[in-house]
Amino acid sequence: MILLNPGPVNVSPRVTAALARGDLCHREPEYGDLQASIRSRLVRAFAPAGFTAVLITGSGTAALEAAVTSVLSARGRLVVVSNGVYGERIAAMAAAARLPHTVVEGAWAEPPDLAAVERALGAADVEAVAVVHHETTTGLLNPVSEVGRLAHMRGKLVLVDSVSGLAGDALDLAAADLVVGTGGKCIQAFPGLAFVLVREEAMARLATHPRRSLYLSLPVHHEAQERRTVPFTPAVQLAYALDEALAELLEEGVPARVARYAAAARLLRDGFTRLGLGFVLPPVRRSNSLTSLWLPAGRTYDALHDGLKARGFVIYEGQGRLARELFRVANMGQLVRADFERFLAALAEVLGA
Repeated sequence: MILLNPGPVNVSPRVTAALARGDLCHREPEYGDLQASIRSRLVRAFAPAGFTAVLITGSGTAALEAAVTSVLSARGRLVVVSNGVYGERIAAMAAAARLPHTVVEGAWAEPPDLAAVERALGAADVEAVAVVHHETTTGLLNPVSEVGRLAHMRGKLVLVDSVSGLAGDALDLAAADLVVGTGGKCIQAFPGLAFVLVREEAMARLATHPRRSLYLSLPVHHEAQERRTVPFTPAVQLAYALDEALAELLEEGVPARVARYAAAARLLRDGFTRLGLGFVLPPVRRSNSLTSLWLPAGRTYDALHDGLKARGFVIYEGQGRLARELFRVANMGQLVRADFERFLAALAEVLGA
């Protein structure tokens, strides 16, 4: 089955084989070695000097909630840039933790209003801003560098949700202080093990903040991992696979991975154009790893999905207020040109084109 949903993704045989390396107690030094390898490879792949990596067993949402609930002092406020489901999710996390927050809301197919973001950052109690790198609701890329510049000019921390962005689209970590990612998307590992890349000086600051969760506290995980241990039981077999996927990524090179995804997106989008499908976003706003398309008149998502699944391909529905209007095709994972060409042929067949 070819997965054209935005995670989980198809992985290489090499990554799958890593799951079977054997049983290992997480309190043994061998697990400390494995964890250290993953953290080192994450920093080598994505981060400039001065960053550390914190692993969280859980989905990308778990790592994101750990970042959101760890980023503020007892007196701080979070600005949330929201122009899709995942921006809304950050605000929901802040609300669930009873954190003061201000939402700068925008249209789902538009970049954020930077003037509105700048005004929100001017409040005296604001300590951080959160922004989604790749808003998977529509495939929209947000201007992280611009938001980061506005925040850093005012001494605010910048928290970036790049769960579906890292290794798929370029991201300048100089604009960020905390960047959330996961193994099960563009890194091409499995879901269930996520991470936060944190500027070391920011981590020292977070260590002084109130702990708002027993499990999802970034400083708790970081302190243990610095001692080559863990505070809670990790997903050991998933760690084997993530370590192998990161080895593959470093061998390919992050810029080459980004370029491969961009080439796949171009191939698919040329095919969508030939089929007469309508794009939700203009080219300048699209990510390299997901394309959102309007459902053709008279078509339902269920019929389109089921027709493609019967031919070996899984696509993804819209979310939230767009659930009945669009469908999404991701090009993440260990896929090749022939996979996308076969998908386009199957899509033409299902559409009767």
